[in-house]
Order: sequence, then C-alpha cells, then structure tokens
Amino acid sequence: MTNPVSEASNPVRIAVTGALGRMGKILVEAAELNAGAVLSAAIALPESTLIGGDIGEASGVGRLGITLVGNLQEIVNDFDILIDFSTPESTLANIEICRAAGKAIVIGTTGFDAEQQVEFDRAVKGMPVCFASNYSTGVNLCFKLLALAAEALGEDSDIEIVETHHRHKVDSPSGTALSMGQVVADTLGRDLNEVAVYGREGQDGPRKKDTIGFATVRGGDVVGEHTVSFLAEGERVEITHKASSRMSFARGAVRAAIWLASQPDGLYDMQDVLGFKS
Repeated sequence: MTNPVSEASNPVRIAVTGALGRMGKILVEAAELNAGAVLSAAIALPESTLIGGDIGEASGVGRLGITLVGNLQEIVNDFDILIDFSTPESTLANIEICRAAGKAIVIGTTGFDAEQQVEFDRAVKGMPVCFASNYSTGVNLCFKLLALAAEALGEDSDIEIVETHHRHKVDSPSGTALSMGQVVADTLGRDLNEVAVYGREGQDGPRKKDTIGFATVRGGDVVGEHTVSFLAEGERVEITHKASSRMSFARGAVRAAIWLASQPDGLYDMQDVLGFKS
C-alpha cells in the first residue's frame, strides 16, 4: 500500500474515533490547535443521541462544521489519517476499514490480549501505522532514560514499576508500564514474559534477583503516573513521569499523525516520530 498523503502538503486531514470519550474530546481539540492538521471527521458510538450534531459543540470547543457520525465507513473518504484510542475490538475492525480504503492510522489503544495481539500484528502489515502505548513526549523521553539506567544499574538493582491511574481505567498494568518494563527487559537481555511479577501476596519468599515487579493503583481522577525504581544496596534511582492532562497525549498523537502522513508503509511508534531511533 502506498501512503495516500505521502506527496500531500499540510494540513493533514484527521479523523477521530471515539470522539465523545474522555480522550476523544481532547483529540478533537488538539487537532484544531495544530496548524499542520485539520479535523475533517469524527466518529462516536452509533447509539449516541449526539449523532448528526456538530462535534465541536459536542466536545465543548465551539462549532466546527463537522457532523458527528456513528460509522467509520460513512466518512472513509473524508480523512487521511485516523486517530484511534478506543477498544481492542474496535481498533481491529477500524484497521481493516482503513486498509481497504488506503488510509493510515495512529493507534493508542491498549489492553490487547494475546489472541488480539496476534491479529493486530497480522492486520497492520503493508500499511502506514503508528502504534504506541503512550504518545507523551515526556514518557517517550523516559523510555530513553530507562534504557540508559538499565544499562548502568540494572544488573546490580532490583527493578520495580508502580503505576497509578483513574478509577475508570479497565486494563492493568497500564500499557505504558508494560512498555517501560519491556524497555528495561530488552536492555538487560531478559524475557519480560518470564521475569515479570504482577502481584505479591502472602509468604511468597524472598525477591528473585532478575524479576521486574509491577504494582497497580486505581482511584480518583489521576490521568497517569509511572515510576520505575532501580533499588541497589545503599542507593535508589527513580525515573518518574506524571501527567496532569490528557492534552500531552493528544498533542503527541496529532504530531504522530502529521509525521505518519509522509512515511511509507510500515509499523512505527512514537520513538520513530521523535527521531529517538538510530
């Protein structure tokens, strides 16, 4: 598949699915704020009473002249890049629609189970896709710092990851926490599936040296906090990221969409977008 907007000039036409959700509304705003993009379509659940109305009014940013629809297929010719922060089931279906229409897609959906991940890996081949567990520039900088810390401290430290999110989050650990663990494991040459510990209870014995621990906290309206601790004898190094607004994620996703518009077929992530990969 050839990227349909690889030769196009800005602005990039962006569609947002799940446009009435917490993240969707902020993506609508972020697309409008970026001079390199224009919001051209918005999709919500078909049973929403707001279908047929103006997405700008529905999301609180003012009238935009864009009608909210309940089916991606209806507006598949009205955008260049789809931004999808929804559910694994919806994302897999949307990938197929974008593939058939020759569209690119930016994906921030997390919580894929093993079977869905296999389907995802198959579905994204041969089309332009950016997929990241977190689109924040700060978080992606933390990924780089974690690789450096793991290289310097990992063999002599116990490594623990603690993440906190709002009460409505449905998957745990968070996709970002898992990505952080993956960065550390890859740097140390460990298989995260073998060394990850996702909970401790009772008399489970002393800590095993090569494990990477995960702890999950859910409550309130916390947008997202992640801390990776390297605990050694006599010292502790912590790398922490705290998000106070979803706008940091939304700005990154729109930035990724603009970047993806000029890329050939392939599976990319935010590290590619930021130029952190050699």
